[in-house]
Order: sequence, then structure tokens, then C-alpha cells
Amino acid sequence: MTDYTNFSFETDADGIALITWDMPDRSMNVFTLEVLEELDAMTDRVVAADDIKGVVFTSGKSSFSGGADLTMITAMFETAKKEMAKDPEAAQQIIFDLVGRMTWLYRKIETCGKPWVSAINGTCMGGAFELSLACHGRVAADAPSVKMALPEVKVGIFPGAGGTQRVPRLTNAQDALQMMTTGQSLDPKRAKAMGLIHEIAEPKKLVETAKAMIRDGLKPVQPWDEKGFKAPGGPVWSKQGAQLWPAASAILRRETQGNYPAATAILKSVFEGLQVPIDLGLRIEQRYFAHILQTPEARAMIRSLFISLQELNKGARRPDDVKPTKLRKIGVVGAGFMGAGIAYVTAKAGLPVVLIDREMAAAEKGKAYSENLVKKGVQRGKTSKEAGEKLLSLITPSTDYADLSDVDLVIEAVFEDREIKKAVTEAVEAHIRPSCIYASNTSTLPISGLAKNSKRAKNFIGIHFFSPVDKMMLTEIILGRRTSDKALAVALDYVAAIRKTPIVVNDTRGFFVNRCVLRYMNEAYNMLIEGVPPAMIENAAKMAGMPVGPLSLSDEVAIDLNLKIMRAAIADLGDKAVDPGHLELIETMVEKEGRLGRKNGKGFYDYPEKPAKKHLWPQLKTLYPQQDADAISIEELKARFLVTIALEAARTMEEGIVTDPREADVGTILGFGFAPYTGGALSYIDEMGAADFVALCKRLQRKYGKQFKAPKLLVEMAEKGQTFYERFDPYGSQKVAA
Repeated sequence: MTDYTNFSFETDADGIALITWDMPDRSMNVFTLEVLEELDAMTDRVVAADDIKGVVFTSGKSSFSGGADLTMITAMFETAKKEMAKDPEAAQQIIFDLVGRMTWLYRKIETCGKPWVSAINGTCMGGAFELSLACHGRVAADAPSVKMALPEVKVGIFPGAGGTQRVPRLTNAQDALQMMTTGQSLDPKRAKAMGLIHEIAEPKKLVETAKAMIRDGLKPVQPWDEKGFKAPGGPVWSKQGAQLWPAASAILRRETQGNYPAATAILKSVFEGLQVPIDLGLRIEQRYFAHILQTPEARAMIRSLFISLQELNKGARRPDDVKPTKLRKIGVVGAGFMGAGIAYVTAKAGLPVVLIDREMAAAEKGKAYSENLVKKGVQRGKTSKEAGEKLLSLITPSTDYADLSDVDLVIEAVFEDREIKKAVTEAVEAHIRPSCIYASNTSTLPISGLAKNSKRAKNFIGIHFFSPVDKMMLTEIILGRRTSDKALAVALDYVAAIRKTPIVVNDTRGFFVNRCVLRYMNEAYNMLIEGVPPAMIENAAKMAGMPVGPLSLSDEVAIDLNLKIMRAAIADLGDKAVDPGHLELIETMVEKEGRLGRKNGKGFYDYPEKPAKKHLWPQLKTLYPQQDADAISIEELKARFLVTIALEAARTMEEGIVTDPREADVGTILGFGFAPYTGGALSYIDEMGAADFVALCKRLQRKYGKQFKAPKLLVEMAEKGQTFYERFDPYGSQKVAA
């Protein structure tokens, strides 16, 4: 029997209540205000009923829960903001009480006097895992799909429903900090080894195992509520603590550069909370959580890395009037590194794929790339041998274009050369059906130009994958001047099928992501020429929040490829298209020094054989007279990197290359790791304020050059006090979630 919208509530002959969470019209259970209200009511019902001896809490879906619905949190803050203008102190109290709602409900459950057991049958994240930790017993199904984590730090917040207090009271503080500051996922074996769950059960026996814990006399008291409780890692003020806490602070500083307030708050919550009783520890956590939720980092990261990411993944840019495409077979032409990666992710999605190359040996080598990935996956326990064999059976190497006659989509991934792509387009179109969509995987060549080689330009589109394809989650879909809505819809349906995040951009040289990346590397070249020490350049970029220094990134891209791009730009656009100083530097590296990047073991870095690590090329600092490092402002270097990228993102909005700020923000983060704590390149400007950003640009322009000149769009926005999310409102008349 059930009296609830989101749960079923049944009691068996032993007096054990089975609460099954199964939200209607949702693919995954999430916490909403209604869910919390129903859970609160069920807790009261359990306490009041003498015939109920205990509770097993599980999910009716294949996953357990993804945690809290963060749109609920942003809605709460919209309410609090209105109060802030009238009564700031009252508004802070509202926020404090709101963020404590889950905390004290969970505390109510664990002190209700009756045992609760969480039966975890699938993905269990965030607030759902915190609820499980508040239960007196925890059983997880022995299945690959079962993952447990507190990943909140990845979206700018932290486990604020008791996670920072319960985890370090169940396992040692070092493992607790590692888990929460990285958001790492745990499988059942690891979770049990850490003491975070009690048992692992066969999936079919999960609920029965949970019930058996109650029948066997599970105490309805948590360890930390018993007299004499001691945390597994020992007291904070102990020999172990003296070794852990200074090191933990230093490691966190090294890994985050102080850019992520939520990660710092985790350390503070655990450090302070372990010194006091659990109730006071929960209050400490609540205080830090209320503060973190109001930071610009949390606001921007929640919007870009949760809300916007979900919206784009669900097809926010898909044409409404085109029916979903049921993809049956895909063709990939070009079995090199990129084509092989595309074939792998396509087959992994369960789609048959024909992998074409000029010679069978090359096509089979392309399939071997997938074979190697499958082998590694099986060895690491990430996939089964049977699943791997099924994936490989979907890839058919071939040299015959006629094998493309029944595909729904062809992805061309041949060498970045117009003539080669022209020949492939003509050869493919001689065999594919009229309705087939043709996509070129190109990183720089304009799609409209390539589409001139096609007899059906309306079916021609760009799909730019990032390397390595199996790891990079972003794809850039490029619209040519004549690309139809049908082609766009099919491309988006395909990207959804392979479970990557799409951004849709209009045609231009370098599209969106590469334009921003080139600005990042170009500013590093400027610094080298100025005489900024190379190590300082790399470290400043990392301190600004970039995952890879610009010189290291240049090596990964390949310095000789950068030279080709420069020369192609000069050939098409004239000498002024490339900074002569940059051209001279790159020509010196490639043609004089023979340093092509990682691919030949020497670029801006040297790449010795393992186990030795890569290091900056010692002679790099001799190419230009060096400045005194003590006279260089590290803050200014950091600003130069972030501003030059943000400016390019703003230019693409002004030019209409990108039309949706969500795509610019998500694209810069997923495409090349633009300082995630900012929420993306446009959010970086919005959070600073257009007026302050333009003022910063003017200061940098006076000192370093015209690359920092703010476009007219930004100047106008500064004058009007606008943000990108206001001026280019992706929600139309709806209220922007911020």
C-alpha cells in the first residue's frame, strides 16, 4: 500500500517496513522539496507505529539516486535573494535554515529509535549517499552499476547533509578527505573496505539481506552516538593528526591553488567537526554550506556544470520540429587516431559502424585501437569480456565505399587537407543514400567551404571531436551556411547516442573551442618573447585554474601542426593574420631545432623515457633575454591567460558564431579545461561584471597590446550593466537559473 507520490510503503509479517523510492515521470530519483516532506512524514509514521520494528530503504529504479535536484537549491536562493534587499540578517537565517533541511531530517532518522537499513541497488550519489550514511545499516548490490560518491565538489559545493561529519567517523580522516575533495566514486568492495557500508549482497537478495540485518538485532544507534566513541583516524590533536592535517592542507593548496572554496570548506568542516559531538559538527557543516552556496564559484559552477550541462545533453539546441532519428548504422571514413576513436565510441553506444580506409591494413589497425581499449577495460574490471566482444563485433573494417550504402550518418575523419577531403566527399556521395547525413570531423577548416564539394550541402555538417575521442566529453557541431535542421537534428541525436555533450556553433575558421585555445597558447608565446621564465608561464596558468600549461598543451597539439595552421591562415587571410613574433618562434622550434612536440619526444618540453618525467627544455630560456622573475606579477600573468580566452569567447558571441552562453561556458570547460571554478569563459566575465572586466582589459591593453582590446559588445554591456545571460537569455521569457 502507498500513501505517497514518490514512495511505496509496505510492512511485512516481521514488522519491517520496505520504503521504495520510485519517482513518477523521472528516469532517476532526486531529492525535491516534496520528496523531503514525504520522507519526513514516513519517519513520523515509523516512529508512531508500534508494529513497525525497522525500515529498509531502497529504490524502485535501476539506479538508487543522483542526489539533490540542484535546481531546487537555486530556486531556494531566488527566494532568499528577495529577502536580502529587505532584511539581510533575516535572509541569512532563511538560507541557513534551508540548507539544514536535509541535515536535520537525516539526523531525525538516525535518532528515531528504530533501525533503518539502506539497500543500495545502483548509482548512489550526493545527498542519497548521505541519507544512506545516516541509516544504521548499509547493504550494496554486487553489480558493476553500483557506485557510491559524494561528488558535490565538482559543481562548486560540498557534502552538506552530514557527509563531512559521518564519513570521517566511519573511516580514517585521510581517506575521507580524499573521497570528498575529489568526488571520487567507490565500488561496493572499496566502500566496504573503508567501512562506509556493512555488507555486499547478490542483487536479487539485496532487500532480503537488508531485512536480515534488522531481524538479527541491528542496533538503532549510530557509533558516534554511543558513549566512548572514537573516530577511526584518531583525534585531530594526536600524533596521527599532526601528520595528517598540515599535509592535507598543503596537498589541497597544490591541487586547487585556492580556487575552490568548497574544497577548503570540506577540510575545515572535518577538522572542526571531529573535535565536537556530532550535533555540533552538523551545525558547523551547515554554517560552511550556507556560506559556500552564496559564493560566485558555487553559483557559476552549479549553473554551467549541472544545469546547463544537463540541458545541453537533453537536446536544448535540437530543432523542435524534427522527429528523433533512429540511427541504425554509422560510417566512419579514415581509420587513423581520430577515426578509430570515433568508431570505438560509436560501437560502445551499440551502433554498428563501418570503418573505411584506403588499405585494409589501415582499416584493421583502426579496429585494433578499439581492441586495445577493450582489453584494458576488461583487465581493469570496467567491462566484461562478453561486452567487449559484442562491442568489437559492431566494427567492420573495409576499403569499399559501397559498404556505406545503408548508413544513416557518415563521419569523415581524414587528414586536414581540403583536396583530400574533397576527394573523399565525392567518393562517399557516390554510394550513400540521398537521406544520409555527411559530417566532417575537422578542427579548423570552415564547413561551408568543405560543403561546396558536396552535391547535397543541406545534408553537410561538421562534427568536431576532441582528442582522445574516448575520453573527451565535448563535441562541437558546426553549421554550414546551407546546413538543414534535419542534419543538425541527426548530428545531435548521434552525439546523444554516444553520450557526449554537444555545443552548436556557426561556421568560422577554428570554430569556437580552437579559437579560444589558440588565444591561450598565443599569450604564452607573447610571454616567452617578453622574457617571462618558461616555468613561470606554466605555473601561472595552473594557478589560474587551467589543467595544463599552454606550453605543454602546444606540445600535445603538436608544434608543427601549429606552424601549418599559421601558414594556412597567412595564405588565406594575409600576413597580418599571424603575429610575426609568434611565427618566428614556432619556425625556430620546428625548422631550426626540430622540436615538434610530444610526438617526437621534444618540444617546449623534453620527454625522456619512463620512469623519468617530462621537463621544460633547458635551452628554451635562451631564446629570448630573461626578465627578473621577482619583478613579474604572478597575478597579472594569471589574469592575462583568463582574460585573453574570455575575450575570444565574447568575440564569438558578438560575431554570432556562438549564440547561447551556456554553450560558450560548457564548451570552454569541457573543451580544454578553462578554469572550472569560474563556470566558463562568459561566466568569468559575468561574475566580475562587464564594467570591471572592460576596465581590466584596458589596463592590460595599455601594457601588453591590442589583443586585450574589448569588443564593442562588451563595452556596450558594460555601459548598460548587462550580463551575457541577460543579453543572450537562453531561456527566452523564462527566469534564468542563477
